[in-house]
Amino acid sequence: MQLHPALAATAAAILVLASATARSQTAPDGYPVRAVTIVVPFAAGGNTDVKTRLVARQLAQILGQPVIVDNKPGASGNIGMEFVGRAAADGYTIAMGSFGPLAVNPWIYPKLNFDPKTFVPIILLEKSPLVLVTPADKPYRSVADVVTAAKDRPGQLNIANAGPGGAHHLSAELFEVAAGLDMIGVPFKGGGPAATALLSGQVDLMFEQTGAAAPSIQARKIRALGVTSAQRLAMLPDVPTFAESGFPQVTVSNWMGYVAPKGTPPEIVARLNKAFAKAMDHPEVRERIVSQGNEFGGGSSQEFAAFIDSEAAKWGRLVKERGIRRD
Repeated sequence: MQLHPALAATAAAILVLASATARSQTAPDGYPVRAVTIVVPFAAGGNTDVKTRLVARQLAQILGQPVIVDNKPGASGNIGMEFVGRAAADGYTIAMGSFGPLAVNPWIYPKLNFDPKTFVPIILLEKSPLVLVTPADKPYRSVADVVTAAKDRPGQLNIANAGPGGAHHLSAELFEVAAGLDMIGVPFKGGGPAATALLSGQVDLMFEQTGAAAPSIQARKIRALGVTSAQRLAMLPDVPTFAESGFPQVTVSNWMGYVAPKGTPPEIVARLNKAFAKAMDHPEVRERIVSQGNEFGGGSSQEFAAFIDSEAAKWGRLVKERGIRRD
């Protein structure tokens, strides 16, 4: 059957419009055509911010458009993640997602104004292991020494943390569960004050970020007892992993990577994954990650998604078991 010429023209116009609409819902031609914003849900000047700015500098050259870093700190990362969760799913607003907002906060906050499961993972930047440290004048020289002392004196050894629900705190809780210990957690308002208390001998122990602890370890002000990485670290080759010490459950990393709002087209996610991978591989960025004793990330969007799911399940179980909450 042949259509009247006018009807045929209308039908053709509809097909063109439908095709254009389909393209607009996937990857717009030439993406990106304007500036891309990376929201960092933590304060400017911190480790997360510094690394994001290093990556952003390289990413701008790769994408051929400005890459803006926008800090939106507050509520352990929740404020910034809520902002990105409400942003248009067009590839122009993405977030530096991390351990807390994506895997822990859903379990410890009574209410979140975003759903971590709705974000589209792009790529993992790094995994940052922690190290159990003690002041140099304390008698503990191994994880086994700590376990023995804690069991001989239950409820007496204290261990500093940077506040409830952080990697420092959860590592200690995980260690207590794995080893069957009862220690006193001492919360501080941030990792800096906790580390200061450790150096002054006010507390017995602390799980600290490896890069942050390294200078004091090298200066012999504190002693490293065990690392939470899967393998020994080049930075601390003589320090055993917790798995080597008999506690493989205590494998922890304070990780971070990039995520996009729900509905971001797969073609844009693939474009960003490729661009971020190239930016991360720049010598300046790679050196910044590795020099701090961290594990370089990378991989596919799907691999990052599976990793986030496994982390959320792991920490959800611990938080429920230990009754950890934040207001």
